[in-house]
Amino acid sequence: MSTVNPQPLWQPDPERIAQARITMFQAWAAEHHGAPAEGGYAALHRWSVDEPDTFWQAVTEWFDVRFTTPPERVLGDRSMPGAQWFPGATLNYAEHALRATESRADEPALLHVDETHDPRPVTWAELRRQVGSLAAELRALGVRPGDRVSGYLPNIPQAVVALLATAAVGGVWTSCAPDFGARSVLDRFQQVEPVVLFTVDGYRYGGKEHDRRDVVAELRRELPTLRAVVHIPLLGTEAPDGALDWDALTSADTEPVYEQVPFDHPLWVLYSSGTTGLPKAIVQSQGGILVEHLKQLGLHCDLGPEDRFFWYTSTGWMMWNFLVSGLLTGTTIVLYDGSPGFPDTGAQWRIAERTRATLYGTSAAYVMACRKAGVHPSRDHDLSAVKCVATTGSPLPPDGFRWLHDEVRDDLWIASVSGGTDVCSCFAGAVPTLPVHVGELQAPGLGTDLQSWDPSGKPLIDEVGELVVTNPMPSMPIRFWNDPDGSRYHDSYFDTYPGVWRHGDWITITSRGSVVIHGRSDSTLNRQGVRMGSADIYEAVERLPEIRESLVLGIEQPDGGYWMPLFVHLAPGATLDEDLLSRIKRTIREQLSPRHVPDEIIEVPGVPHTLTGKRIEVPVKRLLQGTPMEKAVNPGSVDDLDLLSFYEDLARKRA
Repeated sequence: MSTVNPQPLWQPDPERIAQARITMFQAWAAEHHGAPAEGGYAALHRWSVDEPDTFWQAVTEWFDVRFTTPPERVLGDRSMPGAQWFPGATLNYAEHALRATESRADEPALLHVDETHDPRPVTWAELRRQVGSLAAELRALGVRPGDRVSGYLPNIPQAVVALLATAAVGGVWTSCAPDFGARSVLDRFQQVEPVVLFTVDGYRYGGKEHDRRDVVAELRRELPTLRAVVHIPLLGTEAPDGALDWDALTSADTEPVYEQVPFDHPLWVLYSSGTTGLPKAIVQSQGGILVEHLKQLGLHCDLGPEDRFFWYTSTGWMMWNFLVSGLLTGTTIVLYDGSPGFPDTGAQWRIAERTRATLYGTSAAYVMACRKAGVHPSRDHDLSAVKCVATTGSPLPPDGFRWLHDEVRDDLWIASVSGGTDVCSCFAGAVPTLPVHVGELQAPGLGTDLQSWDPSGKPLIDEVGELVVTNPMPSMPIRFWNDPDGSRYHDSYFDTYPGVWRHGDWITITSRGSVVIHGRSDSTLNRQGVRMGSADIYEAVERLPEIRESLVLGIEQPDGGYWMPLFVHLAPGATLDEDLLSRIKRTIREQLSPRHVPDEIIEVPGVPHTLTGKRIEVPVKRLLQGTPMEKAVNPGSVDDLDLLSFYEDLARKRA
């Protein structure tokens, strides 16, 4: 792949570069820690991966991380997996998240928005008071460091309070969104055996109320380790028998007491999409998340006390945990609980306007939906406060960059970012001092030695390879739950290149240092040795107005052949006639490669997704290779199981 976009779409002006926190950090680290003063971001990044001990020491000093017991050193064992960060140190994540109370007690820490789009503030003082009250009640319930506390909650202030109170007592937080069905929740929570469950009676979405009391009753029956259930009456119902009332637990005026825990003490459990087998229960540490998120939010996202941080997410996705960590930088965070497109496609832009968000994060899919629906954000909304629009979930197509540039502001910092639940952070993405090129992520993150490797482990530049990380990151999992010998953790990331994290994405690192993500490497399309990520096909095909969504698979056949079908979910009123078939093929042939024109184009009733909205490629591929449904996919991880039976029937007919 050659470098194709010589002219940047956006370039920060000298004043913006000078004022960026990352610029100030570099000057300070040059003076105090020998970082390069010249050479800009590229030199700073090189130093951060060559001298990780010094770099991460500098991060903890710059952000004034409060160690109650100082560390013996920065990195003990640095092997992967198993790197030991800041051994001997103790601290508390929640203490850092509530530090801004000291200077900004009466300013909003949280802005809560529902489908009325009216923001309601929770001040820093009120947040701290509720966390202090709830932490004391958790201790009274017998919650001890290491005990798991679970939430079946939407993106509401109570979820933030519960997470911070859990961290304050040294408990381990885990959450699912209330649109998850009972089976999906139990597949996650039964693994970790929570002692407390925070739950709502239901939620509002798309203008409708969704009662979840039956699901909650099932969770209570199927989680025998629960000592307490806390009822949050979002729909106004009475607490069920034996449940505690939220208001009663958070009414006291109690200063929080922060358990000082080891740096690698577990903070929370996140779950991978888990498309086969049970979801992986990924454990990340209080200290690792603290320092990684301070770096990511404070330096890369350039967030501070004057900012307002809005990311559209649910509590079942790592971006919610990342959003809550905005509090670490003293930033006001925006919690939106509702449909991303209610009452109309442009809803998220209205929330950004009403909350005066300075950093607004969303999904690439939402940006493309706005483009298709003819939404005009800056014409219809005052977005003057928005400095950065960030996207994740899937690669932002080039048309998405151009649309944001044209429809929001031509002086807009567009940050396409890519990371994973596995590290609850970004491998590459936002850098406030670098130009933005269409279709590219600005650069790898500080402290992240991101490379593109060929199958033999040779680094590639301007060529597609496997996304690998060759040095440990503090937020890498300390372990998976119920993986006593570490074999499942090892096999997930380290079995391809020993000692090196292989993430499962195809990427290109360009000669200018930017990054292009091409989609999952385990569902890559490999025609006659030419590899292409599925994201490239989706971007081209879904520009056609008749295509609502698509799914492309490269399926190795038992006879050594290779079948590459493209499944298309059509927009209302569209038909898959000869004209549309030929336009799809022509689009792929001309824009991508004649080798990647599909063997068949098949109309489908829909494209299945994980519960966090990612297209399910590998399990559908396995179904079409003849794997039985129960072995190909974990049913609790799919948004619409009925859709999968269509693909199963197709496999049967083809066989």
